[in-house]
Amino acid sequence: MKNPAWIRTLLAISLALNLGVVAALVLRPAPDTVPEGGAPPVVHLPEYLKLTPEQRARWEGMETPFLHDLSSNWSDIRRHREALVRHIFADAPERTAIDAEQAAIARLQAAQQQRVIDQLLAERAMLDDAQRTRLLQLLLTRYAEEATEEEMLHRK
Repeated sequence: MKNPAWIRTLLAISLALNLGVVAALVLRPAPDTVPEGGAPPVVHLPEYLKLTPEQRARWEGMETPFLHDLSSNWSDIRRHREALVRHIFADAPERTAIDAEQAAIARLQAAQQQRVIDQLLAERAMLDDAQRTRLLQLLLTRYAEEATEEEMLHRK
């Protein structure tokens, strides 16, 4: 069954936002608790995980190229999202242009998701059992608590 293009577009945007949440979880320092009604306190993730000096050196060596790739990929996704929205709201929307931007976003998101998965697997391999448990719980808690930008816009 063929889905209307607007559904595919919404799914692509939703996937991009979900990947953004994953990236934020990986990149943002972890809190022990989230204050009621506010943003989580900023905590340095290597400290939160209680990394040893050796682990910290490996972590920093892995983080720098990962963050660079992530930033570059997000710039590309942002550029295609802007083009997609402009095509959608053009005086005469062109279906082929919309579909091309959606496909480009999907490719970039798939690459982004693979980067995040690879990074998490590398971090997992470096961590001991207690550290893995802390990181797992943090990720699961953040997934349950964070809303997408669209959800935030529609709640106001």
